[in-house]
Amino acid sequence: MTPQRFERKKEQSQKIREDFQKPKTESEILDEEIELGLREYRRSNVGLLISAFSAGLEIGFSVYLIAIIHFLYVGHISPNNLHLVMALSYPVGFIFVAIGRSELFTEHTTLAVIPLLNRSVSIKDLLFLWLIIYFGNLAGGYVFALILNSFAPAMGIIDKQTFVFLAEKLTRYDWSIILGSSIGAGWLMGILSWLVASSQDTISRIVIIFIVTFLIGIGGLHHSILGSVEVFSGLINSPEITFPDYLKFQIWATIGNAVGGIVFVAIIKYSHTSRS
Repeated sequence: MTPQRFERKKEQSQKIREDFQKPKTESEILDEEIELGLREYRRSNVGLLISAFSAGLEIGFSVYLIAIIHFLYVGHISPNNLHLVMALSYPVGFIFVAIGRSELFTEHTTLAVIPLLNRSVSIKDLLFLWLIIYFGNLAGGYVFALILNSFAPAMGIIDKQTFVFLAEKLTRYDWSIILGSSIGAGWLMGILSWLVASSQDTISRIVIIFIVTFLIGIGGLHHSILGSVEVFSGLINSPEITFPDYLKFQIWATIGNAVGGIVFVAIIKYSHTSRS
């Protein structure tokens, strides 16, 4: 290699490093969100459903870890400290989902809406995409809950009362409280989608996922997919948690998550970024 060619390659490598380290602009993040969203619309329905089912399974590991920690430490540490440790466990399933590129409904309340605002897809396309991802997530969550409940109590790592406790934490509120709480969770999940698109490497994404989902956990906010695993686990373990309790949680948490992601992230981010 000639000295001139070596210098040219060195300059190219330096430029690549500088571009990688340089923060993305708002318009670059918006373009990436649109492209990522459109990529999901182009996927086969079967592939999308399997990916959504996988996300429902993976997010269940947050419930698995939270339940184990509650079972091990309840009565041994103060309720406040226990709540903090459980919240620190909350991000695990979300990290599995996001880094593994599975499809989660609450991420798509922003990601799938931006191409609609860009007039690249129709409302019919959006609703069909949501339907596949949402029911794939729920089905995966149900399967995970059934598997978890089949072995965890028998092994003595989680008891049935722990599942009931987690379910009651989400269902004991009036519908308006669940709606308001889930709007907050949907808002944070929309921010997560935007921030993950702005990050350049896997470590940055893990840190962002941890921070945002920890906020959901520490605040006790209602997440329609992870919460579905918790409430369904309580439902199959105790008559104290009824099917109407599950429906109340699921309906209002889903509506709230969608409103939070659409209104406070997709519409606002798209509006000010596209104008600038």
